[in-house]
Amino acid sequence: MGLADRTPPTAEEYAAWRERFCNWGRWGDDDEFGTLNLITPEVRRSAAALVRDGRSVSLGRPLDTHAGPSNPYPAHHFVAVEGSGGMLDYVGCFVHGFTQTHIDALCHLGTLEGDVFWNNKPFGHSHMPADHTGTVDYWRDGISTRGVLYDIPRLRDTFAVVPGEPVHGWELVDFAERHGITPQPGDAVIIRSGFDPYFETTGADRGFGFPAGVHASCVEFLHETGASLLAWDMQDAPIADQGIPNPAPHHVPLHVHHLVLPYMGMPIVDNCDLEDLARACADAGRWEFHLTIAPLVITRGTGSPVNPIALF
Repeated sequence: MGLADRTPPTAEEYAAWRERFCNWGRWGDDDEFGTLNLITPEVRRSAAALVRDGRSVSLGRPLDTHAGPSNPYPAHHFVAVEGSGGMLDYVGCFVHGFTQTHIDALCHLGTLEGDVFWNNKPFGHSHMPADHTGTVDYWRDGISTRGVLYDIPRLRDTFAVVPGEPVHGWELVDFAERHGITPQPGDAVIIRSGFDPYFETTGADRGFGFPAGVHASCVEFLHETGASLLAWDMQDAPIADQGIPNPAPHHVPLHVHHLVLPYMGMPIVDNCDLEDLARACADAGRWEFHLTIAPLVITRGTGSPVNPIALF
């Protein structure tokens, strides 16, 4: 079962993917980049050549300073009081969650056993890395590669991905074939489910998690095509839509996260705004572009807020 026969994995096959797709040791025991190693100088040069129109598009959402079910720990933004003598801003936020656009470092999620993360590195106190490894500050030089938007609502000719119909790996194959895209090692795979149109059209309330999203079957596509990074507007599809048990003992689905981060060593950019990007791709008639991401230099950080930029 899999991409070849357009069938989602069974629970047993999914469990076997922890070994089949594992990249531990592939780039050495002390590696800090995981699949970002696939972004070679040649890949960067090729991506830069995609900048032909001079148009730039942000994939980032504004910092969400409003508390709600989907954002129980809102970001803080305070400005200077009158008479302070200068222009001052204070910004603070929890990096992870379901509203802020952020990148997950490789230490963000552990293995099924829970005591190690990427490349078999151990956790220490408070589920933080025991050593200075797997953290976001190792990516201080930025990420620059070819980004490819996989616009699944466009493929389906609908407004958004909806509950009960998760994004499957073979749909990424179908989108690439329809639009003449050849997946290449080092690609940033960007999956649009239509987050904003879903809520605007349905009037559904935002909750802690996503009503729809990406199925675990997409992990096989990421591995087989040599993707360097995953970005999306909705995250893992709900447990009920996966058809296999959640790898984590709680109600937040982590079927994709669980394999991609600790076993494959692939960074994830969560909570992107992909609507402007989808329009830009349609206007340009192409779904590939130069993507740049610059994480903040947060020593020992498990992630960072980011504002990814697509250049056409």
